[in-house]
Amino acid sequence: MIGYLLLAILVFALVAYFTGRAAGNRFVATSGASVHSLPGYHGTFVAIWVGIPAFVLVLLWLALQGTVIDRLLVGTLPAAMTAAASSADISLILSEIKNVAAGRIFAEPTPEIAAAAESYVRWQGIAGWAMVVVAVSMMTIALFFARSRLAPRFRARTGVERFVSGAMILCAVIAVFVTIGIIFSLVFESFEFFKLVPLHEFFFGLKWEPQIAIRADQVAGAGAFGAVPVFLGTLVISVIAMLVAVPIGIFTAIYLVEYANDTLRNVVKPVLEILAGIPTVVFGFFAVLTVAPAVRSAGGLMGIATSPNSALAAGLVMGIMIIPFISSLADDALLAVPRTMRDGSLALGATRAETMTKVLLPAALPGIMGGILLALSRAIGETMIVVMAAGLIATLNINPLDSVTTVTVQIVSLLIGDTAFDNPKTLAAFALGLVLFMVTLGLNVIALTIVRRFREQYE
Repeated sequence: MIGYLLLAILVFALVAYFTGRAAGNRFVATSGASVHSLPGYHGTFVAIWVGIPAFVLVLLWLALQGTVIDRLLVGTLPAAMTAAASSADISLILSEIKNVAAGRIFAEPTPEIAAAAESYVRWQGIAGWAMVVVAVSMMTIALFFARSRLAPRFRARTGVERFVSGAMILCAVIAVFVTIGIIFSLVFESFEFFKLVPLHEFFFGLKWEPQIAIRADQVAGAGAFGAVPVFLGTLVISVIAMLVAVPIGIFTAIYLVEYANDTLRNVVKPVLEILAGIPTVVFGFFAVLTVAPAVRSAGGLMGIATSPNSALAAGLVMGIMIIPFISSLADDALLAVPRTMRDGSLALGATRAETMTKVLLPAALPGIMGGILLALSRAIGETMIVVMAAGLIATLNINPLDSVTTVTVQIVSLLIGDTAFDNPKTLAAFALGLVLFMVTLGLNVIALTIVRRFREQYE
């Protein structure tokens, strides 16, 4: 029903747009140049009044409907079931009721549960139809109200621009608050972790084995949270990736800017952009099925012991993945250099190669460095390629032919399972996440600072 209602909102908004636009066309035909706004603004004004309030109503209704129905269900249950029940017990009862209502019956439900499931289905239907009636009524009233406000001198454009400005401000505020929420959650949970694990052990410890017994009768490790092996593995793979991506990306940008003709550039640059849009899990499959066996075979031919999962395989594929980031940003930085600098160098007798190495590259270096740092932050935050090609075990090792792990992989592995949320093993993921957040934030700030200085110098 929700899908049909959203489709109805879209249809009403389109009808409102064409209704308002038709009214605007009539104003233009009758009043001519005295009309304040174009017909499109009249149509958009009416469509906004019809579609946006109804859409917000549906979102609020769906957000509150579940809570209201749950409270009604709890109120219909016998007092013997809810008198001494905790909030967790109430949640289990409600879950059982919803499973029975959905037909997921694993055992014969009690008469009370069966009756509550019937009530749940009935109230869900009533709430759904009530939402449809209220939304359609609101859109109908809004259509007549907005249409009645249209006139030749009505400032429809002003109203539309105010809505767009408000929507952009709202998006910015949401982004800011989401960022603040992420930072707060990371800091708070990391603080809880460092209550249990000393700060010096985490940052300077050389052993990472975050296995802790959940129950008293369970056999597990005592837990070791020295994150140096995790940080070192992240550094090794990132360095390999940058050694692959930086020269290839920069040389590609140089070729496209200075040597390639327009036909070749129009083909190569879109292909590079497509490479940036390939899902990382596809790169992971490529790494584990093609690159990792090739690396192992090459090591065997040279008599070098090579792990099936190696940092080299993950780093090579990760480098291929971030080539488009570096090449695109380097391309933009080279094109941003004033044409007069290139022409002046060529006029003085320099070759194209000398112009590139002694004029364009030094001038574009800040922008290129900014792109490299952004690509590095992308490499540090990669997960799927490392999971599939590098391994899960943290080892204090810088040998690229051995398996290593990274911060992102450990975050994923620590949060999988049924470990209690206040357990050091779970909280360690937030500490790693906070370190990763600070590192990538620092790299992004440095990159943006470099690019900003570059733009101030040449624009």
